[in-house]
Amino acid sequence: MESIGALSKKLSDYLDPKKVDQVNKAYHFACEAHSGQLRSSGDPYVTHPIAVATILSSFRMDEDSIAAAMLHDVIEDTGIPKSVIEKKFNKDVADLVDGVSKLDKLTISNRATGEAENLQKMVLAMSKDIRVIVVKLADRLHNMRTLLYLNREKQVKIARETLEIYAPIAHRIGMNNIYRELEDLAFKVLYPTRSERLTAAVKKNRGGQKKTLDKIQKELNKKLLDQGIPALVEGREKHVYSIYRKMKERKRSFEEIMDVYAIKIIVDTPENCYRTLGHIHNLYKPVEGRFKDYIAIPKSNGYQSLHTGVVGLRGFPVEVQVKTQEMNDMAENGIASHWLYKSGNQSDTSPQVRARRWVAGLLEMRENFESTEEFIESVKTDIFPDEIYVFTPRGEIIEMSGGSTAVDFAYAVHTDIGHHCRACRINRRLAPLSVPLESGQTIEIITEKVPQTSPAWLNFAVTPRARNSIRHYLSNLKTSEARKFGKTLLDQSLGNMDIKLRDIDKLELRRVLNNIGVRSLNRLLEEIGLGLRVGNIVAQQFIGFLKENKEITSKNIVPLEITGSEGLIVNYAPCCKPIPGDSVIGHFTAERGLVVHQERCKNILSVREDPQQCFPVNWGESSGKVFTAEIKVIARDEPGLLANLAYAITSQETNISSIQTTEINTGMHEFVLHLEVSDRLHLSRILKKIRSLKSLVSVTRIHDHEMRQAKALH
Repeated sequence: MESIGALSKKLSDYLDPKKVDQVNKAYHFACEAHSGQLRSSGDPYVTHPIAVATILSSFRMDEDSIAAAMLHDVIEDTGIPKSVIEKKFNKDVADLVDGVSKLDKLTISNRATGEAENLQKMVLAMSKDIRVIVVKLADRLHNMRTLLYLNREKQVKIARETLEIYAPIAHRIGMNNIYRELEDLAFKVLYPTRSERLTAAVKKNRGGQKKTLDKIQKELNKKLLDQGIPALVEGREKHVYSIYRKMKERKRSFEEIMDVYAIKIIVDTPENCYRTLGHIHNLYKPVEGRFKDYIAIPKSNGYQSLHTGVVGLRGFPVEVQVKTQEMNDMAENGIASHWLYKSGNQSDTSPQVRARRWVAGLLEMRENFESTEEFIESVKTDIFPDEIYVFTPRGEIIEMSGGSTAVDFAYAVHTDIGHHCRACRINRRLAPLSVPLESGQTIEIITEKVPQTSPAWLNFAVTPRARNSIRHYLSNLKTSEARKFGKTLLDQSLGNMDIKLRDIDKLELRRVLNNIGVRSLNRLLEEIGLGLRVGNIVAQQFIGFLKENKEITSKNIVPLEITGSEGLIVNYAPCCKPIPGDSVIGHFTAERGLVVHQERCKNILSVREDPQQCFPVNWGESSGKVFTAEIKVIARDEPGLLANLAYAITSQETNISSIQTTEINTGMHEFVLHLEVSDRLHLSRILKKIRSLKSLVSVTRIHDHEMRQAKALH
């Protein structure tokens, strides 16, 4: 069991005393936070953070990573907020602890099978700083080493998760020492009998072959020494799980697996790697197809080496790897072995390739790197800046674009779910549809029987699938609504002349449509509803063809009744913001249909009397729709002014959709508020409540957008 003293001694080999002090401070903070907590083994809980920190110290990780290792369970297990850690230490430590805590919350084992690749990507996507992954892997390694204290069910669950998710991630970032140990530990738990038998077979085989292997090593040593190549030659046994995997994948017996043993030769330069290879092939016959040049073309996780298979003494097959010391460090410890080298390029579009090349770039870019601080900034980068990975309630993973919202998610699951989406729960809590999602969240969509698609969704939906589906649906809906609304307008206009559309003879109707220049009655009604044609003008054209002697004037027009429930075809002018109870008039615009303005609105004064552009409208019975009214409040400054104003408004059963405040002179404030109201009566009750405030100077409704703009400019 490691002690803080032993750890401090290790750290002092490569960290300044001040940095070691930070780790000690983190240790004492963790002791206090975990006071009274025990591990399943019965040891004090703090022994686990020390063990994780000790693993990291073997990679010579920086002080923030090791402090985070000390504190990695504090947020999750003791409820201490991230803000406290940031205050006590620094933002980097707090972000690292928070990152590891978020990974701990992923209940990966319960998720759908066959999702391992996406789960690996999700873990990487959640780790904005690669050090989060390194700390998490050290945490997982210590947990796997002490798994025997848990019950069988938990052991299997954690081991499977390790084998499917964390070991491949360790391999991906080149931390092969951790990767091999995690695989072997998980294999031992999941398949104890197979692991035991294979370990025994390797041991038995080792006994019989050791002398041959030693002799091959001596021969290679002598040959390289004679050629003046400085080299370290050592034998290596493949780890048990990799042997098992090859037996399974290739459907071969243990005896048929040729590369159970490998000889590793470490030389001083890449040039000597190739010279060494030539001398090996002079000594022993190479096996066809076994040569791999990973120096010229490194593996995707940054691994570099020359591999060859040869037949040694007495037909003994052996794999030989030739690499430099630096390549060997990278092969064993990956990113951690080059903690002082700069990260590489992330330009590739594939997230999988980008993650791997990013780590491989550590080798290529190291000479451009100067300070530890710069390097740490370079690793604090989202490996997947353009992708997020979220769960459905059933545990399936959906890959989405960065910035996606619940609406995008709903359409990603199914178009019908998108159309019927009413609300969402993120991690079981109700949340707005417009909130950008984060990797690792579980998203649940609440639907209605009736479609809920809204044009407002286009303001925050980001995925092409969602945006195209919304546009397509609204286009069809708009056509349908336009036809219905156009019929209402034409019926009303014709009704003024005692003519009903349904009573017109079909042949006469066809003649009228031909003369107007429209292919069908439905198309005519759509054009009227969309504002491309004016209902009362079309009615006049009908009258002209049906009854030559009769004309229609604007005096005959009965106002159209609106309720606010007309959908996409009737719009309410943003310049004057009409609400039920205001005197209003309808203005026809191409594509926007009928736009309702207050009669006093300056924007339509010049066209109010033009029957081709304007149409009288009245408010019908309330539909329950919410309208926006804008008010201006001037009040004297006093403690709690904004809170009192907000309470006065919300107590009248309304919402404040936006608020702007300006200090107009010392001790005087102006507030411009957008309120959600049902009608003028509702607004008057709100204004009356505001007038009861002691600090109030004035409260007025803003009717005119231009006035407001002029005042702002003034």
